Amino acid sequence: MTLPVSHPAPAEATGRSATRRRLTGAWLRTRRVVVAYLGLTKTRIIEQLLVVTVPAMFLAARGVPSLSLVAATLVGGAGAAASAHALNCVIDADIDVKMKRTARRPLAKGQVPPAHALVFGLVLAGLSTVWLWLTTNQLAAGLAVTAIAFYVLVYTLVLKRRTPQNIVWGGAAGCMPVVIGWAAVTGSVGWPALVMFGVIFFWTPPHFWALAMRYRDDYAAAGVPMLPVVATPEQVSRRIVIYAWVMAVWSLLLLPATSWIYAVVAVGSGGWFVLRAHRLHAGVAAGREVAPMKLFHLSNMYLCTLFIAIAIDAAVGLPVLGLPTF
Repeated sequence: MTLPVSHPAPAEATGRSATRRRLTGAWLRTRRVVVAYLGLTKTRIIEQLLVVTVPAMFLAARGVPSLSLVAATLVGGAGAAASAHALNCVIDADIDVKMKRTARRPLAKGQVPPAHALVFGLVLAGLSTVWLWLTTNQLAAGLAVTAIAFYVLVYTLVLKRRTPQNIVWGGAAGCMPVVIGWAAVTGSVGWPALVMFGVIFFWTPPHFWALAMRYRDDYAAAGVPMLPVVATPEQVSRRIVIYAWVMAVWSLLLLPATSWIYAVVAVGSGGWFVLRAHRLHAGVAAGREVAPMKLFHLSNMYLCTLFIAIAIDAAVGLPVLGLPTF
């Protein structure tokens, strides 16, 4: 005997289908909003900032620091960086529209109202500062506020559109995570933190100028005087070489606080970066077509390698080389 099969009434089936469509639509809208706000924070840059924070904490502790402190510092540091980037997007919305590289950012595409992005950035600044104050110490929180203010008020509002030295001095904000990480562990700012600050400071110009060489037309169209816009390619590549040398030599100042592990990596990776900078300059000087983005990607690898070596060196705990005696 065949049992009768019950089917939902037409009205009931239609109602369920409509409910599913509404839920799907709501989910997609929520997802788009979340992705748009995440886009304001420039998450890929935040990842790089956090890569240098943890090794600085390892070196400050001369070993493995408290994992809860590391987590708290990373959360606060990520929030501070996200705040600075969101506020940067608000200020630079007019030029982001003109540049192919940035035309897909949320404000440039009209995905987030400027007023909402401004509130978002300010709230993140407040929350990250309070978080660091409560979970680390007042110095780390104060340094985070300083970094946000410098990036937004000094670099974005003053330097970026007025001088080709914008990224040189404005890059100081991107050096602050190592100092914040050190301060979170020790409650002070020691000389190794300043050396790591300097490494990133001298690394930033060749890193960013290589990118700006590739997107020179973008910056020119937006009226931003990045060095490749106002100088010849040969002048730019020459300065890249100079900063590469200074960066590589400066990184050796950390030897008294590290062991042979860091020494080998610093000398090897620094020498390789300098060599590639010279190759770029030689190609430009000879009038050949060059690929500056290769140096840009190499610069990311260099910084990650160097700071991973710092973390490993501190975690292994071998005797430090120390200061020379005479």
